[in-house]
Amino acid sequence: MKCSVVRSSLKDFTYLYLLAGQDFDDLPDTLRDVFGQPEFVMELELTLERKLAYSDIKQVMQNLSEQGYHLQLPPKEDATGLLDLPDRPGME
Repeated sequence: MKCSVVRSSLKDFTYLYLLAGQDFDDLPDTLRDVFGQPEFVMELELTLERKLAYSDIKQVMQNLSEQGYHLQLPPKEDATGLLDLPDRPGME
């Protein structure tokens, strides 16, 4: 399954996976409004064997098949320490 990944211009660590051939302009108005201008990141070939850092591959593929996109929101925690996530209240 081929898809493109775009990053939100308004929300850090927020990404959309778009099924190949799916256009950002075809997405629901409310999603486009809160996502902002999409910034291209990469194209991917998804398979069940592929690992994704912050999303379940099965869920991503199911969402792509059913609605043409998958929204990936920022992780609540970064166990890897690779992301510079903002401090969350009560997490000191």
